[in-house]
Amino acid sequence: MAAIEEEKPKRSFRSFIWDADTHLKSPEERKLLRKLDISILTIGCVGFFLKYLDQGNLANAYVSGMKEDLSMNGNEYTYAGTAYTCAYAVMQIPSTLVIQRIRPSYWLGLMEVLWGVFTFAQAGLRNSNQLYVFRFFVGFFESSFFPCMLFLLGSWYTKTELAKRVALFHMTAPLGTAFSGYLQAAVYGNLDGVHGLAGWRWLYIVCGCMTLPVGLCTVLILPDTPHKTRAWFLTKEDKLLALERVQKAGKAAPVPLTFSKIKRILGRWRWYLFTLGYVLYGTSCQASGYFAIWLKSENFSVELRNIIPTGTSLISGFCVVMWGFGSDYTGSRLWFILGPLTYGLIPNGILAVWPPSVPLKEFAFLTTGVQLMTAVFYTWANEICANDNEERALVISSMNGFQYAVAAWLPILIFPQVEAPDFRRGFPSTFGFVLAALICICVTQWCAVRERKAQLRAQPIVSEQTKGEESKSVESGETVVRHAK
Repeated sequence: MAAIEEEKPKRSFRSFIWDADTHLKSPEERKLLRKLDISILTIGCVGFFLKYLDQGNLANAYVSGMKEDLSMNGNEYTYAGTAYTCAYAVMQIPSTLVIQRIRPSYWLGLMEVLWGVFTFAQAGLRNSNQLYVFRFFVGFFESSFFPCMLFLLGSWYTKTELAKRVALFHMTAPLGTAFSGYLQAAVYGNLDGVHGLAGWRWLYIVCGCMTLPVGLCTVLILPDTPHKTRAWFLTKEDKLLALERVQKAGKAAPVPLTFSKIKRILGRWRWYLFTLGYVLYGTSCQASGYFAIWLKSENFSVELRNIIPTGTSLISGFCVVMWGFGSDYTGSRLWFILGPLTYGLIPNGILAVWPPSVPLKEFAFLTTGVQLMTAVFYTWANEICANDNEERALVISSMNGFQYAVAAWLPILIFPQVEAPDFRRGFPSTFGFVLAALICICVTQWCAVRERKAQLRAQPIVSEQTKGEESKSVESGETVVRHAK
């Protein structure tokens, strides 16, 4: 009797624009993914949008009257940014360890409510010292959101799904920065002087009103992790299917973090190279943060100082999504990291040279966002560390945490406000960081390939050992039950 070949599922249109393996998934799995996307991506994207809205409003407030109202001279603007960055760096690693014991929905909801409170507080600033304190607490409470959400995304989604979702999540960062500029321009034009408050003060009030409700929704909607979810919208079958998916993907279940485990993690190459590579990459992206200050030096109006830099943010948002979708569709992580970062040599090189042409410098500032491939970088780290849950949490939080730790002091050295707007130490440094990041990423890939080859060589040995153990079990009368899908 001739064997009847099973007809292969036909690729749907959705498989070309979303998950490449959509046509291979059961209706139940597609329904589960819709629920996860609606809950995790909604909370993640809205929360991260507001985080960057609240983070970016310092620059917008500074060029919209706060500098004059608070008599900020010298490097006080840089110090305010440093206060935020120090607090943000301190809580990165602890936050991902906290959510191993406390439900992420409770922790992140509380943190968002508290950063909303301190965003409100900035509307009443009277001097630079108060600004430093409030920016410190905003950074402290905001610090948990990014690494914890990256950890949650990596906990639920598989290789064909993760990069594009991290990209959509990360896209909201430049959108939040861009919207902050539009919002400040609108607030300055419509609320400046209302009830005796300056326009930049109204910006903090509006941002606080937007942030607090989202913090409360986080507690209700975020589904935690597959191993301990109690989400009201997931059925028992959904939860079992979610666990089956992550087990197939080789994602390790959480275990208690011990000193010996930390020692083992720090004995591998992953933590060191991913952290170093991301610090170099993140530091190379700092040039765009000084766009508005350069525009002010060229005597652009207050509205244009707020609106023009949004172009950089919009380009960043578009590119980070494009790199994420392309990475998932092709299955390649490395080339969607190296490609955008290589382009970063162009705008950073222009700013390092600092030509007299105003349009050329504007082009350089606007296109620095092309090199933003953060989503693919984090996806790469998530996947390389997938077989160790605690290592994955530590690596992801360390990447962002150490980058902010460096950002806490480095701008004081290379971007002192007294050297504005050409920053003769700053822009040449960012160009050098792009080159260093490219080298570090290539070394990381070499180590990953070498490790993968070693694991493949070890598989036959493990298989032979397993067969021997099964034979002994049968001889001793034991029954070995294996479930095959």
